[in-house]
This record gives sequence, structure tokens and C-alpha cells, in this order.
Amino acid sequence: MSREQVVRGLIGRLSLREPQSESLKRLHSALESVPQLRNPQARSPEELAAMAGSLRELFPTLTDFEREFPSMCYALATGVGKTRLMGAFISYLHAAFGYRHFFILAPNLTIYDKLIRDFTPNTEKYVFKGIAEFATNSPQIVTGDTYEQAGALTGELYAPIQINIFNISKINSEVRGGRQPRIKRLWEVLGQSYFDYLAALPDLVLVMDESHRYRASAGIRALNELKPLLGLELTATPFTEAGGNKQIPFRNVVMDYPLARAIEDGFVKEPAVVTQQNFDPSAHSPEALERIKLMDGVRIHEETKVHLLTYAQQYGERIVKPFMLVIARDTTHAGKLMMLVGSDEFFNGRYRGKAIQVDSSQGGEKEEEMIRRLLAVESFDEPTEIVIHVNMLKEGWDVTNLYTIVPLRAANARTLIEQSIGRGLRLPYGRKTGVEVVDRLNIVAHDRFQEVIDAAGSGDSPIRLKALKLSPVDADGQTLRSVVVEATSTALLGLGAVTSPNELNGPPSPVLVTYNADQKRISEAVIAVIEEMARSPQLAPSSSSLTGESLQAEILRRVRDNVLPQQLEMLPSDGPSVSDIIRRTVDVYVTNTIDIPRITVVPKGVVKTGYRPFNLDVSKINFQPQDQQLVSQALQSGEQVLYGQPTTVAERRLEDYIVRDLVDYDDVSYDDHAELLYQLASQAVAHFKSYLSDNEELQNVLSHYGRSTAEIIHGQMATHHYEEAAGSEVMVTGGYAPLKKPAFTVTGKVLTLHQTPPDANKIAQYLFGGFKGCAYTFQKFHSNTERILASVLERDATKWFRPVAGQFGIYYKLGANQPEYVPDFVAATDSTNLILETKMVSEMESAEVLAKSAAAVVWCGHATEYCTRHGGNPWRYVLIPHDEVAANVTLAALASRFSRE
Repeated sequence: MSREQVVRGLIGRLSLREPQSESLKRLHSALESVPQLRNPQARSPEELAAMAGSLRELFPTLTDFEREFPSMCYALATGVGKTRLMGAFISYLHAAFGYRHFFILAPNLTIYDKLIRDFTPNTEKYVFKGIAEFATNSPQIVTGDTYEQAGALTGELYAPIQINIFNISKINSEVRGGRQPRIKRLWEVLGQSYFDYLAALPDLVLVMDESHRYRASAGIRALNELKPLLGLELTATPFTEAGGNKQIPFRNVVMDYPLARAIEDGFVKEPAVVTQQNFDPSAHSPEALERIKLMDGVRIHEETKVHLLTYAQQYGERIVKPFMLVIARDTTHAGKLMMLVGSDEFFNGRYRGKAIQVDSSQGGEKEEEMIRRLLAVESFDEPTEIVIHVNMLKEGWDVTNLYTIVPLRAANARTLIEQSIGRGLRLPYGRKTGVEVVDRLNIVAHDRFQEVIDAAGSGDSPIRLKALKLSPVDADGQTLRSVVVEATSTALLGLGAVTSPNELNGPPSPVLVTYNADQKRISEAVIAVIEEMARSPQLAPSSSSLTGESLQAEILRRVRDNVLPQQLEMLPSDGPSVSDIIRRTVDVYVTNTIDIPRITVVPKGVVKTGYRPFNLDVSKINFQPQDQQLVSQALQSGEQVLYGQPTTVAERRLEDYIVRDLVDYDDVSYDDHAELLYQLASQAVAHFKSYLSDNEELQNVLSHYGRSTAEIIHGQMATHHYEEAAGSEVMVTGGYAPLKKPAFTVTGKVLTLHQTPPDANKIAQYLFGGFKGCAYTFQKFHSNTERILASVLERDATKWFRPVAGQFGIYYKLGANQPEYVPDFVAATDSTNLILETKMVSEMESAEVLAKSAAAVVWCGHATEYCTRHGGNPWRYVLIPHDEVAANVTLAALASRFSRE
């Protein structure tokens, strides 16, 4: 049997998944293309460099073995099946080349125990199921606990292969007290140490599970001393951590199958983050927020149980019992959570006896019981439904029925994603079912919801990455260049008048209408006629009225006038008629536009200025009484003498201590602002009274800190200053304004809305596309807040877009100027049209924002009157604080809370 036939046979007999099959094929290609890899003598630095250079032609991501022996890394996402792949590697190397000695390295005791189980015959996940040779004559398994037992060496004479399974701590120990690790000590039976025996084997293949754990200097040294013929590394994280959260990629990767690919191909669950709709974490104390997250997690868990049971019954599958993982801060916290979950106040005690606490605080019989239940948590008959743990469930704890994770330990969003989801990605049926709830892993993160979404959507997220990070180049290896892209109304996307995002290496866009060249010309003529009619005050058709028979007849007449007769004659007789094309094009246009009436608002009259009333923020004012005794210091001796209290100028009203300094500011007029000044000064005096014990202390603070208090008040007054025109001049031209096309400069790929840019501070450089509800094919955003709001509009609005200059005729007063106001967004729902603006909280009451708001409200009022008179929807202006924008907030809630009238 040829070696190629060996590979094909193993793929079938072991039922390898596609990424496992591809990994095996790449091992085969490496050993066939570079025979020196099989030469135990070729180990000089020059020979290793030559082998790595040859392999780079096959695998561009391999530039260096990074060890003193040939070592290739297979980076496969958690849940794809790395242990099964180990069995395939070993089976292939034995069948193809006759290798008999293998050394499997585990990073910790959990994985060490798991590997021993999986390589032991007749166990549930035995890696050699389907290998006939090993079915009749099992491999000899030697472990870090059994290598010194009698028969450990003689047994290999009768076994086809010997597999050594060791924990790294058995070979990685430094000299302690002058003694070597046991494996390196002389063994009289051998006349040498067991380590030296292994190092002398000419066919020893080293298999490193979770190989990112053996990159420290001690680990590298120990493995180099083992002198294996070949190293095979398996990991889901092919990089090492450096300072400042920097990640250094491995240089010996030959196979990279990251989490994003595994999710896309259906080999693992789809991670999802959960919160309540319109939830505001700041409205709850930390204790209340923790309780809400825990109880919401249980509600999700209970619903998941029902869906899993329904699926099993409908499709005749085994019943899967899901469980929920709660991540505690420390053992004390875990203990409190355990008490809560088992109490009557937690869902009436329904989870008493159904939770286990997994951490280092357990001992003796409790620890044994905890481990027994933890190992049996996949069993439908085992009662555990909630596992509370403190950082103990890491690599090697492989379960398929974890469906809900509730993190209650502080962690940044990226760490939460990477460390939490790895334990819950495996699918109970080994494949995706197509039932969303059965294929989903839920992470409850009310307080980190948006952060998790942003981290998951960033370009370097494990959920987003589909290959190793490389320099930004195109398919030909050339550095990406910036190009100018014009975004057109999606009504023209299928009419040949627009560049689709996927032509720019971006997300696909829906094709709305498919025509040949002649049909496209007529459809484009229809769009031009519609826009011409919309501008006409006499016709002024709203988009919804375009479907009426009379207007369709008018469109047909104008199209026939604007299109050459031969173009009409060239339409195929068996295709759609001109009337059909008009009807279909109108339907697409109506679906993808928003009626914007032609109305202009310009400020007029005398500009008024002043300060709006507000509540003083006294949270940072905490002045204390001062010792104001007079001090006399002799000029020669320097001695000091204390005298009594100084003379002060007392004010009749306590507020006057503050007001007398406020009126010294040039922009404050006592005649115009006296009422506001005394209101604010009274608030400050009331605050001082709340913590000073008597009138003497109060007089002391006001006389000493009156000017400082005035300075604080004046600073807050500046944020409430207004400057507005006495009125507005409104011109209603009539008709509707066609949507104006924006143009953008873009470098590299087009992103989707749920992708956080690699550098959120430079979000204005990125282009977004792949929309379903946007009126344009492409959009750019000035801030991440705008991107998140766009995702809300994409979900909740029937149509939305970001307008460009000249789309609205809204002007406002700013000093001596009257600039145009270009809102952030326009959106339409079934019942309302909205102009939306997001602003920093600190800018919400600024003069410019208020002037824009006032002008937009006037425009909306006249637009509502015009549109409702012509069968359209009313308009509303919505001004939203930036910290209220989140992916879980609905458009209806934002419009309800922040509309300006």
C-alpha cells in the first residue's frame, strides 16, 4: 500500500473531519517533499534551516522550527478534535514509515489524565477506533506514573508501538537540592535514565498538546534535550504572550484552522452575548447587577433545556442535558454563590442539589464528590445543572453540553471571549443541527455587552480571524492602495449602476433586480423620471403613491419620451415588457428610499444669548473650614506669634459671598442673570450646610472659598450657554429631494457593521457595506457610537442612511455665520421618519448643539405637515447622548426617550 493510500484509508477509517484530514495531508506532503525530516542525523543549524526553507515553499507560514529539531505546528480551534488528530498522526507514521516510539506531552494534570483515557482501549473516546492493527494488538501505553514499573520496557517488544504520555512537570523540573528529576536519574535496569533511553531512540516522535505552553526557556531546553526525530505541535492559540498584551505568532505553523473558520464550517457552537433589551447597567448596584445576570442566565438555561428536549424528540436523537457555568471572582465569592443557588430565595429552591462548586477550597470527600460530578456532568442522569468555578476549568476539560456562561469575575472583553467560550464550544452531536438555539453558546454579559460585541467584531478577534495575521496585501502580494468609491442608492444595485461591496473584497450585497443591458437602460430611465417628478411641486409624488395606476401611466409616457425607440424594440419578446420593468423598478425604488420634502429652514432676526437654568453639580465641592488665625513672624529671628481671628467683610446674605465674584466675569450680567446666579449660589450654600456643623464653619468656608466656588459655578454655566436666533424663515419648495450620492476613500477590505475596526480611534478611515436596510451600498462613520447606532437602525428601521451636505435645507445660527446642519442619520419606520443625532453627554447642552436641534425641530414640524398632507409619515428629531447608544437598545426606545419637540 502506498503512503498516499495510507492517508486516504486513515481519513475514512477514523472518520476525520475536513480540518483533521487536511492536517494529515499536510504532514504527508511535508515528509514526502522534504525527506531529510526523516533523517535523525540531520540536526545541525544549517540542516534545520535548509529543511525549514524547503517547507516554506509548501507552507508560507513556516519560517523557522523554533527548536533544535524539526517541529511543525497544527493550529486547530478548540472543539475541532486535536486528540483524534494525534491518533491519526501516530497511525500514519507507523503505517507509512514503521515508527514505533511516540512521546505525548501534556501541559497539566487535567490534560494528562484525559490523554491517558483517550489512548486506553475500550474507552468512550478511544483515538484508534477503526484501526484494525491496533484492535488486535493494542499499543503499549507508558505514563509518567508507570514508566518504572516492571514490564514497561519488555512490553514494547510485543506491542506494535509504544506511546509515552507525560506531564511537562515530569521532565521540566530544574535541579533541586542537587537532585535531578526522577526521569533523568539512573535506572539500574537500563543502565541509564529513562530520559536518556528516550533521547537515544532513532524514531522518537514528540507530540505536544497545547504547545503554546512549552515556549518558555525551561520547556524549550527540556524538549531539545529529548532529541526527537520529529515534533508535532497542536494548539488553538499559535502565539506567545509578550508585554503590553502583545502576541507573537509561531513561526512554524503548517496548518491554521482558527475559531472563525470552525464556527463558519459548523464544527463548534456559535458564541453569542446576552443582555436585556434597553438595559442600563449603571442603574443597578454591583450586587443587584450580579443577581440579575445570574437569574437571567438560569432563564436562558431553562429555555435551552426545552429546545434540546424538543430537538431530541423530533429527530430521534439522544437527550442532552445542558448546564450553566458561573465564573466567580474567588473561592469566597464562589461559596456565597453556592449558598445563594441552593437557597429558597433562588427560584424557590429548585436548584438545591443541582449545583457544584469547583475550586481549590474543596478537600477530602467533598473534593472527590466534586470531581466525580464534574466528570459526569455530560450524563443526562447526573443532576448537576450549575457549575460554579474559580479559574480551574481550563484546557482539557472537554464537555459538549455547556450552553450558558455567566462571568461574574472582572475581565476585559477580549479575555472574557477567549477564556470563557473555549470550554463551551463543543457540539453535543458532533455537528451543527441547523436549530439555532441548539447550536448556540450564550454568554450573559449585561454590563459588558457592547464591549464584548466590539471585541468580537474587531479584526484580530479569534471569532473574526480566519487566517494568521499577515501584512495588508492583495491577492497578487502587492501592498493595498487607497481607492475612491462612490456609494449609490441600493435601488440601483441590481441595475448595473453601482459597485457591489464584494467587488472590493467586502461583504456581499443583495441583488434586487436582474436585467440585461437593454432592460437596465430602461430601468435607469425609470429612476431618472421618478426623481424628476419628485422635484416637481405640481406632481410631488410620495414614494408610496408611485405604485398607483395614474402615476405609472405618467412614468411610462415620460420613459417613452426619454428612451430611443430602437432601445424599446430591442427588448426580447419573451421577457418583461416596458410596463413590467416600470412596475418592478418602482417597487425596488419605493423599498429603498425615504421621502425627504424640499424644505429650507434659515435663522432670522436678532440673536439672543444667555444661560439656561440647570442644577449645579456639587459632587466635587467639599471645602473645609480653615484656621485663619493671624500669624506674626519676626524678620530676623523668624519666630512666629499667633494672634486672634482676622477681620472679615461679612455679607448680609450667604449667597452674596459667591455672587459678588460671579458678577466679575465679563460674560455675566447681574441685570440679565441675577435670578439664575442666586439660584446656583443657593444650591452651593445648601450643599455646604449639608456637611458643615454650624454657622461659624459656614461663614468660614464661604469667606475663604467664595471665589473658588464662583469659579466652579461659572465653568458649569458655560456648558449651558445658548445663542439662538429670534426665529426661522421657512421655505417649502414642494416635491421631494432625491438622495445624494456620497463618495468615499477606502483602503483594504469593506467591513460589516458588527465588525469593530482594528483601530476604533481611526474608524473614519474604514468603509462599511453589506447592508440590508441602508439606502446606500457603502457608509462611513465618524465614531464607534455611530457604527453601533447604525447596527440598531439596520435591525429596527425599514430604511436608513447617513446624509451628505445638501440633502437637507437646514441652517442654524453660529456666531455671525449660518452653517448648514448635516444630521448623523435619517431612518424610516412603518409609521415615522426620524432625523437622528448622537452627541457626547458633555456637549448635549452646548450652544451649537442646541442651535442645530432647534433648527431641525422646525424643519421636522413643517416636513410633518407637508408629508401627512400628501399621504406620507410624520418626522421627528432625536438627539441621543452617546452613552445611551448600545446594541441592545431598540430604535423605538431611543425615539421615545430622546425626541425633541
